[in-house]
Amino acid sequence: MKEIFKKWGLITAILLLSIGIITGCGAEESSAPEDTTSSTTEEKENTTKDVFPVTITDDANREITIEKAPESIVSIQTSNTEIAFALGLGDKVIGVSDYCNYPAETANIQKVGGQDINAELVLSLMPDMALVTDYHYNTHPKVLQQFEDAGIEVVVVGSASSFEDVYKNIEMLGNATGTSEKAEEIIVDMKERHQAIKDKALASIKEKKRVWVEVSPAPDIFTTGKNTFMHEMLESIQATNVAEDQEGWVKLNEEEIVKLNPDVVITTYGYYIDNPSEQVLAREGWAEVPAVKNGEVFDVDNDTVTRPGPRLIEGVETLAELIYPETFKQ
Repeated sequence: MKEIFKKWGLITAILLLSIGIITGCGAEESSAPEDTTSSTTEEKENTTKDVFPVTITDDANREITIEKAPESIVSIQTSNTEIAFALGLGDKVIGVSDYCNYPAETANIQKVGGQDINAELVLSLMPDMALVTDYHYNTHPKVLQQFEDAGIEVVVVGSASSFEDVYKNIEMLGNATGTSEKAEEIIVDMKERHQAIKDKALASIKEKKRVWVEVSPAPDIFTTGKNTFMHEMLESIQATNVAEDQEGWVKLNEEEIVKLNPDVVITTYGYYIDNPSEQVLAREGWAEVPAVKNGEVFDVDNDTVTRPGPRLIEGVETLAELIYPETFKQ
């Protein structure tokens, strides 16, 4: 352009710039902003390709090398399905367990069994990857071998009883599917929200409330002791689990429960029992229990307090608001 200016002068140069069709310069300057959507998508796809092949160690302690990102996935466990969707893999999930109910899209996805896998159906779907549990690994080894012989990548995801276990599962599935960055985002968000609750409870709660957790109704009443999500959640919000001397999920009778004298009762079975709170409040012999006397009986979404997935943090937040509304309820 400098040569043009020198030869023809400023007026000629302006004329040439205005006739963009001839010189091509005008077309570049007047073009609309470039659509970066396709290039961004392409960059993401290339980034995903770059991490493969990837080698992981699943929860059956098997070293697995995955050659490429899975394009189709079958998840035979509710928590794994929730994690897959949270990782942004929902459009790749073509089969789920009979019990998968979240997110809503799972209602329209092929059901492939639960503890017992419909092997023929899974093989007919021919997914690139199958997410199974340690239960499946221990009880259905021949079925899983069939999957692997057919070219399906089988990833075993172990049981989880703590938030740390859940974080490890999310991280592993992120690595296995090329979504490790998203997995890290989820984990960081959960940890930050959980820590915020812990800090607020520690600073604000001076008198701990005693809480009874009921995971099944009368007459066979079960609760959660140590090494369960509910126990960890109650500790997080400075509440006392009245069954803290128990281990795991245990059965207690009504006489034993009444003697524990809880300030709050939390039930988790409202999804299959109508009005669980009213049933507890109406129990014979419970009238003097502080939780019943003060109407401190609440039902929570079972999936958010027992299912080892990203929504566990919602369970903690809900419990905090119900048990200590003066501190946590906005």
